[in-house]
Amino acid sequence: MSTRDLNLFFERCVWPRSLTQAEQATAFDALYVRKHEAHAYVCQRNEIADSWVGVMEGFLRVQDTTADGKVIMFTGVAPGGWIGEGSLLKPEHRKYEIIATRPTVTVHLPRKTFGWLLERSIPFNHFMMSHLNERLGQFIAMVKFDRMLEPTARVARGISSLFHPVLYPNTDATLSINQEEIGWLVGVSRSRVNTALNELETAGLIQRGYGFIVVLDRQRLARCS
Repeated sequence: MSTRDLNLFFERCVWPRSLTQAEQATAFDALYVRKHEAHAYVCQRNEIADSWVGVMEGFLRVQDTTADGKVIMFTGVAPGGWIGEGSLLKPEHRKYEIIATRPTVTVHLPRKTFGWLLERSIPFNHFMMSHLNERLGQFIAMVKFDRMLEPTARVARGISSLFHPVLYPNTDATLSINQEEIGWLVGVSRSRVNTALNELETAGLIQRGYGFIVVLDRQRLARCS
């Protein structure tokens, strides 16, 4: 991954825009890149969080695994999104695991630099408060949808959640995600996801492709119930 690619990714991120030039330079110089194969761990449960994790390419799932091997997915992270801020704000072990669902490139801001920005930059603090608030709202909505909506609406809302303007500001109309990943995200079987996608495509909300979805009407998709 070239410095130019990293610079383009950094420029597209929202959080550096409110920093001073000196703060931007310090943050950029501290970034490091990791490449992960499909199904590889990016972060493991019970490890000390040492970085804030951004997605340059690919897709992450944030999950936990029960004692009997059942996987519970909390959220997905699309390109342009960042995850793990909560574990950096308090000195604790991670309570979840992060796995690459496909070949993925992650960008990491070290804990030391993350803490330095919190201590130095009021705008960065404001961004982080907004980010955490939106993350909390996302999780509350997921619980609500899981309990109240039928599978097709859950699939629609799950796809729509990956277009969140604060958490995933750079997601374009073509979303690289497959049926298995959608199933993990919303907690329904792959066969039911396929049925739901067919219904959403018939309704003119999405267009399906191999390993991707083109969202044709984000507003209607987000209102499915």
